[in-house]
Amino acid sequence: MNTKTRRFKATALALAVLGTLASGQAAASGFQLREQSVKNLGKSNAGSIVGKDASNVALNPAAMTNLDKITVQSDLTVIDLTAKFDGGGNVLGSPLLPLTGGDGGDPGDATLVPNMSVVIPMKGALEGMTLGFSIGAPFGLKTEYEAGWVGRYRALTSDVKIVDLTSSVAFKATDGVSLGFGLVYERAEATLSKAIDFGTAICASSNPLNCFNPNYPFKPQQLDGGFEVNGDDTGIGYIFGMQVAPSDQFAVALSYRSEISHNLSGSLDFTNVPAILGADPRFKDGDGGAKLTTPSITTLSVKYGITDHFRVLADYQQTGWSSLQNVTIKRDTGTVVGKEEFKWKDTDFFSIGAEYDLSDAFTLRGGFGMDESPTNDTHRTPRLPDNDRKLYSIGATWNVSQNLSIDAAFQRIEIDTPSIDLPVEAAAGNTSTLVGEFSGHANLFGVSAQYRF
Repeated sequence: MNTKTRRFKATALALAVLGTLASGQAAASGFQLREQSVKNLGKSNAGSIVGKDASNVALNPAAMTNLDKITVQSDLTVIDLTAKFDGGGNVLGSPLLPLTGGDGGDPGDATLVPNMSVVIPMKGALEGMTLGFSIGAPFGLKTEYEAGWVGRYRALTSDVKIVDLTSSVAFKATDGVSLGFGLVYERAEATLSKAIDFGTAICASSNPLNCFNPNYPFKPQQLDGGFEVNGDDTGIGYIFGMQVAPSDQFAVALSYRSEISHNLSGSLDFTNVPAILGADPRFKDGDGGAKLTTPSITTLSVKYGITDHFRVLADYQQTGWSSLQNVTIKRDTGTVVGKEEFKWKDTDFFSIGAEYDLSDAFTLRGGFGMDESPTNDTHRTPRLPDNDRKLYSIGATWNVSQNLSIDAAFQRIEIDTPSIDLPVEAAAGNTSTLVGEFSGHANLFGVSAQYRF
């Protein structure tokens, strides 16, 4: 990042695919990503788990039975987020000591998020069973502000990278009824950092009035240091699903993905600690970490064919974000270094969409969705300044041959204005307020290829 340019960079997830890393900007509420399928992107995820799509390995294993050939699929989505912060704050809540710094500016560059899946229908004695494997990114975020921005004492970098390797199996229980189950191996890495106003901490510890005394040697915002915690962990979860499709015209599916708990362990690092605090054990480097639980996801999809060429679709999804109530950073001795309250709630997502076959070669689709945010006005922070969203999507499929198809999609996300009103919280080490609003929207462009053997 060019530190001479004011920037607020809100991105989501570094995803490993075939040994490479790619990062993408947040495109769903919380730090959830729904970019596993470009075909789903083009209909705002309506009917997301009832289609003939290899991404069902990680979305609904039961729907893998919709594919009758070995299928390899690669999805690439470019996410371009525009956001801006307008606001400020005061040291110790006093208008006599306003916070200095920039407002965050524009977001970073457009970024690419890849996903890959393979589905293998079994033959012979194992007829009716389907295997699948995928690597992808269901969650992740990165918010990164330049060092001198006005909210630096609340957040500088918040980087959560989550990569899933999913192995699934599906069975046709009867004609039109399929069941599926998958195991999820998940790796999570996290980095959290912020600035520390050591000047205010020193003057306020003896007498808060010293912070207003121009002759006092330690002054607010003139003795900044930094704090960063890094950690990583792996965990195991599961996904199961079912699909009922009594005819080619109608299908309904249900899937559930479990929570996955992580005990992130790593290091705590402090920088520019003043000599007067050099012996203070609170500011010593060492080992530590934090707990992180990725939420459960329950999805219900419906598809209905009005004609042989026109289908309507709908989706409902609940994400169990109540698993994230706070982030408590501890040393390996158990001593709490910092705690940030989130108080997130479970969220609902709704979408409707339609598909129309122009011919055997071309299909058009579109959709609209409403995505509820887990955040609230009381505890929203610049680490993830999220709010409710509306999704508008269009897409198309080109069946190049019996074996190859190519999909393309565009989605526009309109984000309700998130407000922030954070008070002084001395116990949590926050010695200043932060008040303001974020504005923003996102454009997503996707392309994918599916090859059937």
